[in-house]
Amino acid sequence: MKAGDVIGPVKVDGIPTQTIRAWSGFLADPNPIHLDPAAVAAIGLGNQVISQGPLNLAIVMNLLTSNLGKVQIEQLESRFVGNVFAAEPLIAQGRICAVENDRVTCEATLEAEGRGPVITCTATLRVVP
Repeated sequence: MKAGDVIGPVKVDGIPTQTIRAWSGFLADPNPIHLDPAAVAAIGLGNQVISQGPLNLAIVMNLLTSNLGKVQIEQLESRFVGNVFAAEPLIAQGRICAVENDRVTCEATLEAEGRGPVITCTATLRVVP
């Protein structure tokens, strides 16, 4: 691993509506935008339910921990900059910014295909021996 190395990209074909509904239960988040397309339409955002931020962030976390060998996330700062709609194709990707001893600093994004970033983040990972 070295600064400038690319992580991914990893394409996700889309998060199924049923998965988003299940996560509403896991997160104790009954917000209707995660459960009912009519609630999404009522606020002018289309006719697909909207995925929860933690579910979207999990895709980025999986990108980092699945593509850099044996690492643990020590710090993660994220910014949610857009919605993810059910079944929408997504692309997770990143790059290594720095490597110092057993620490790796990365930048990563989750993008809605054709719309741009929905999450941006920086992470510090520790390489586990």
